[in-house]
Amino acid sequence: MEYSSDELLQLSGLQHFLFCRRQWALIHIEQQWKENFLTAEGREMHSAADDPFFNEKRKGLITSRSVPVVSYRLGLSGICDLVEFSQADHGVKLPGRRETYLPIPVEYKHGQPKKGLEDEIQLIAQCLCLEEMFSFSLQYGFLFYGKTRRRLQVNITQELRELVWQMSKEMHEMYKKRFTPKVKTSKACASCSLKEICLPELQKTKTVREYIHTSIYEEDI
Repeated sequence: MEYSSDELLQLSGLQHFLFCRRQWALIHIEQQWKENFLTAEGREMHSAADDPFFNEKRKGLITSRSVPVVSYRLGLSGICDLVEFSQADHGVKLPGRRETYLPIPVEYKHGQPKKGLEDEIQLIAQCLCLEEMFSFSLQYGFLFYGKTRRRLQVNITQELRELVWQMSKEMHEMYKKRFTPKVKTSKACASCSLKEICLPELQKTKTVREYIHTSIYEEDI
């Protein structure tokens, strides 16, 4: 099965989806967004890497920024922050070049490595898109973290491949139904940019009337 161009979802949404299904639905279905200092830092870091006209070649390495990628089997499209094409004997052919190259995506993140798989999943999805586009199998990609200023190699395991397929399928099902799930509160809610839109406090034992009364009282103080 392949999706049409009209059915493609944002690849970057995988990170939101794994972090919180409700957050993903609020952003990608209800089109709601609010920036906080964490998202602002991330946007600033990506703006430094996103230059669609940047293309550098040196010593058998071609570096391209803001590379558009798509997978009609996954139904996802997005932008790779950076793709390094390393000259290799068993690589892929590039237009206008006689040599063959191995494409390796590099995804930029503003913070440091997370405990969850949100960053890895986004990178693996980029790899799967490149595999489909070039009819070539990749073994790994890189995550670059702004806080540590280091690259982290992420191997493309079968488990991660299957997780990307499973999540992309769930995303399409939820998007088709226009379904926004209820919140599941956690410590991550405190740093979520959509906290004021999501209102996770309302999902606790308080009634709506109690929540509004408490909010007004706290403002008066």
